[in-house]
Amino acid sequence: MACPTTPQSNHLLAALSPAVRVRLFPHLELTKLQLYARLHDSHRPVRHIYFPTNSVITLHYLLEDGSSTALATVGNEGMAGSNCLLADKSVNFPAQVQSAGFAYRLQRSLAKEEFDRHSEFLKLVLLYSQALMNQVSQTAVCNRNHSIMQRFSRWLLISLDRVCSKNLTMTQEFIGNMLGVRREGVSEAATNLQQLGVISYSRGRINVTDRQQLEALACDCYQIIKTDTDQLLNYVRPL
Repeated sequence: MACPTTPQSNHLLAALSPAVRVRLFPHLELTKLQLYARLHDSHRPVRHIYFPTNSVITLHYLLEDGSSTALATVGNEGMAGSNCLLADKSVNFPAQVQSAGFAYRLQRSLAKEEFDRHSEFLKLVLLYSQALMNQVSQTAVCNRNHSIMQRFSRWLLISLDRVCSKNLTMTQEFIGNMLGVRREGVSEAATNLQQLGVISYSRGRINVTDRQQLEALACDCYQIIKTDTDQLLNYVRPL
């Protein structure tokens, strides 16, 4: 995928009025995000807010033994680091690059300055934070009640929606960490999906060949999260 070279490739940035763009856009830095790079660590000061364009960032919960579980996925619909504008200078959950690509980053201090104007940027951050928390809640329900196959399918669909592609690149170990399951469980789910003709999987590269069937195999959590995200995008869509 070609590099999106304008901030409007991110839906939240595209929704900002000309007046806010004049204040913020000169300070945006186009940044290439490497696969698996850590952007934020929990309870540590955040220096930058990230607005993905064609990359995907995962927010996850890190356990004491080093394992983790994905809580939410951030793509071109949103931003990583929003809650550090609502409270202190840190975030609750680590942020890691799930799919390499590009994002625009903005210094937290500048984002906080705009946020404190109590204008449209504040409203966008609050709206997106609500959608993000809804995704976290639905993911928790999904992890508790649905099979690995359903969860894997849901996670694939959410990720694909945020890169606007049919392809993802990542290892089974990383997927297992995101889903909070053992690598063997991911391998079995991936093999089953491949045998059904839904995906092709080789050397960490996943290609979705039958999205319609993948949606049928996913639990209803995907549609709930997608509907919530679509409502956000409809609200912030620029005129």
